Amino acid sequence: MKLIGMLDSPYVRRTAISLKLLGLPFEHASVSVFRHFDQFRAINAVVKAPTLVCDDGTVLIDSTLIIDYAEALAGRSLMPAAIAERQHALRVIGLALAACEKAVQIVYEHNLRPTEKVHGPWVERVHSQLLAALEALEAEWKDAPLPVDAGELTQAGVTVAVAWAFIQLMVPDRVPAADYPRLVAYSAAAEQLGVFRELPMDAA
Repeated sequence: MKLIGMLDSPYVRRTAISLKLLGLPFEHASVSVFRHFDQFRAINAVVKAPTLVCDDGTVLIDSTLIIDYAEALAGRSLMPAAIAERQHALRVIGLALAACEKAVQIVYEHNLRPTEKVHGPWVERVHSQLLAALEALEAEWKDAPLPVDAGELTQAGVTVAVAWAFIQLMVPDRVPAADYPRLVAYSAAAEQLGVFRELPMDAA
């Protein structure tokens, strides 16, 4: 299999880390949807990261769907089986992905749109949604133990750690780290694990 996309995308990175945790061999190609648009389009006409090219040539998109396929392929899951624990994990993942989405929207608004066309009220609305997601996530994650080895990681843990690292890389001025001590501590612990260090967010 081949995973296409840059690791500065939280969606690509959560997919890559999940594949590693599931023990699935894959190649990673750092192809940017911006700088290498034509190259990416030759692989996937939709030009969406992450893209997974399966062993039979089938092209899959969307991190959650790729991870679902990977778990079926591996015959095991990073999600808890018990319904109450699974419900909580799904809520945490949803909040973390929502926070990523809002952070991406802020980055795109400032980096891709001409300065004179940036719509302040829209940015502030998205910013308030980002903070709401993080506040809920900080509350939901209050009892999460810090990971001491990769074998303890769940999909919720992977997504939380990746999301926080991305937000602090891209929009730190909009999200004061001091307001989210649990997320800071968890992400810092996860980033020390081998699987995270093998797939750093700033990898080119």
